Amino acid sequence: MIDSHNHLANDETVAAARAAGVTRMVTVGTDPDSCAVALSATALEGVYAAIGCHPNNAQLLDPAQLRRDAAHPRCVAIGETGLDYYRDRAPRDAQLRAFAFHIELAGELDRALVIHTREAAEDTLLNLHSKAKGLRVVMHCFSLPDRLDECLEAGWWISFAGNVTYPANEALAQAAERVPPQRLLVETDAPYLAPQSRRGGRNEPAFVRETAEFVAARRGITYEQLEATVESSAAALFGW
Repeated sequence: MIDSHNHLANDETVAAARAAGVTRMVTVGTDPDSCAVALSATALEGVYAAIGCHPNNAQLLDPAQLRRDAAHPRCVAIGETGLDYYRDRAPRDAQLRAFAFHIELAGELDRALVIHTREAAEDTLLNLHSKAKGLRVVMHCFSLPDRLDECLEAGWWISFAGNVTYPANEALAQAAERVPPQRLLVETDAPYLAPQSRRGGRNEPAFVRETAEFVAARRGITYEQLEATVESSAAALFGW
């Protein structure tokens, strides 16, 4: 199985993930310091990095540094980037500028583009439609079930985190049933969003298995079938 998005790759968590059958994972930087940590983690077997400046950290964006980090041979994606109007920890104009730079860099380097959006669906989708055409876009921790068709029509990948397993999120579970195999991913977003049986505790890359088992059951297929689907979809997105 692939964990397409986490923030927790180290010796201990990678070993536990491999024991659970996770063969590859993408660990994600969200500011200059965590980007350096993510790149260092790629020395571990099966670990790749995504390099970006989270919208809540938009004011920390250093374009020159991000471009240098993104040139690392184990960097497979730019982001996470996007817009977050829920917390508004960064001015919206700074978020928009950072978002535009990430899109430009992903196109320049032919990398996947990892999208975070919270309480900002309209502006996020508008910017993607107008600026990211032709890019390999993944909607990380998918949260827009009412916009699923729009995202699929644009050709974007859809990644489901542990919150798809929560009983209250039936609309997300229904969305997980409908995503075409070639666009489907699962993730942990560890240490956040642990799946239902571990809800409230620290999430880990190994726990992607529970999310994958849930998604497989909702799609009416075996875990092994979902595993093959996700591995193929991730390879097309990240190019490994």
